[in-house]
Amino acid sequence: MSITLENIAFDCSDAATLATFWAGVLSVDVDADSNEFFATVNRAADGPTLMFLQVPEPRTVKNRLHLDLATADWATELDRLVALGAKRLDEHTEYGVHWITLADPEGNVFDLADHKA
Repeated sequence: MSITLENIAFDCSDAATLATFWAGVLSVDVDADSNEFFATVNRAADGPTLMFLQVPEPRTVKNRLHLDLATADWATELDRLVALGAKRLDEHTEYGVHWITLADPEGNVFDLADHKA
């Protein structure tokens, strides 16, 4: 028996809005049947689907799990993510990697690493 990673789920206040942000990050479309209560991104791809579920309570503390993204065109992609609505939080160079920590529009943190560093 084997296990596969099927979905990465985000609790959020507006599933369609947060799915639109993450679809923009990944340069893909939000899946067709999405709405403010439930939305998915990348369901037809081979990798995991990003799934967004509306919940009544807001995020109140730092998330314990986050996505690490990487690119060879770091400055351009960083500017693009900020234009999509990401907020810059911190910047690091450790363990031989240069990355910046950002937050999505609902405050979920994620990192963008520079593969050229």
